[in-house]
Amino acid sequence: MKIILLGPPGAGKGTQAKLISEKYTIPHISTGDIFRKNISEKTTLGVKAKEYMDKGLLVPDELTIDLVKDRLSESDCKNGFLLDGFPRTVKQAEALEDFLRINNQKIDTALLIDVPGKLIFERMTGRRVCPACGASYHVKFNPPKIEGKCDACGSDIVQRKDDAEETVRDRITVYEKQTQPLVEYYNSKDQLFVVDGTQSIEEVFNTISNYMGSKK
Repeated sequence: MKIILLGPPGAGKGTQAKLISEKYTIPHISTGDIFRKNISEKTTLGVKAKEYMDKGLLVPDELTIDLVKDRLSESDCKNGFLLDGFPRTVKQAEALEDFLRINNQKIDTALLIDVPGKLIFERMTGRRVCPACGASYHVKFNPPKIEGKCDACGSDIVQRKDDAEETVRDRITVYEKQTQPLVEYYNSKDQLFVVDGTQSIEEVFNTISNYMGSKK
């Protein structure tokens, strides 16, 4: 299975990626992991990527594409892969398609975990974490027993900067602007499958599993 995972921040992509990866015994590949691995190993591509990141700049499409191609050429991808965070642009999607075509391969499906922006905003801005022990909470969906205090160690729980209202709004806006062209791209190729991300984790995974089973 060769799968692309799309969805807004806070849609539960990480959870579903883990379940899909385990079910189909394929590697879960995220661009963040690729960057970190190449930078830590000081590969030629990693050194180039770090130069941009150190300046606070986005890594150019061409370099990102080369990093992903390099990763997909590794032996653990011979039976498939799950790409998370790539492609982010139509240009990247076209480059991926060309790379796979050269190797007589193609994407099986692009899974879009769809969650309304209003719910994403509620999910993310309500998240709280314990800086002392790492426990996670949500003011509405999973509140601590004592408001503002960690159940596990009693420390004050906090909101991460990434979950602040203004930051979340910006992330949702950027996601919608970036992803809509990709959704249209994969839809035009009959490769898009939209999953209702407002369901439970189990229901989302069962929907994906049933769909992937129908494609065999």
